[in-house]
Amino acid sequence: MIKQTKNKKIKKHSCELPCGKCCNGAIYGLGFIGAAIYYISNATGFWSGVLGILKSIVWPVFIVYKSLKFLGI
Repeated sequence: MIKQTKNKKIKKHSCELPCGKCCNGAIYGLGFIGAAIYYISNATGFWSGVLGILKSIVWPVFIVYKSLKFLGI
């Protein structure tokens, strides 16, 4: 939201929605932690654990890919 007062623009951050743009980081963070736990617990060695951490960073990519593949798009 940008508010103008006498030639000055004041940028104000507000999150008025109950679960709008503000909670997306929290959802991604919880997904990252869950994916990291899953991948690390299934790792057979050190480097597969490192790969699991890298996969947990980009977990939304896997969700979108599998969803589109399932829908046949």
